[in-house]
Amino acid sequence: MTNTMTPVTFGKAVRTARKAQGLRQDQLAGAAGVGVRFVIELEAGKASVHLGKALAVAAALGLQMDLTGPAS
Repeated sequence: MTNTMTPVTFGKAVRTARKAQGLRQDQLAGAAGVGVRFVIELEAGKASVHLGKALAVAAALGLQMDLTGPAS
């Protein structure tokens, strides 16, 4: 079974974490140093978001990601 991260699953994870922390989208945007529109598009799974900004949002929420190479 593979656990492939897609823009949609990443966006859902961000939305879930934001709501669990009781944050509005504008509050998360301020904490991450990005615009509200970016947070909206990120949570919607827009594929063309900027990786650096997406990582800043994840960090502001305390999310951690694990990158694992292909199995030998």
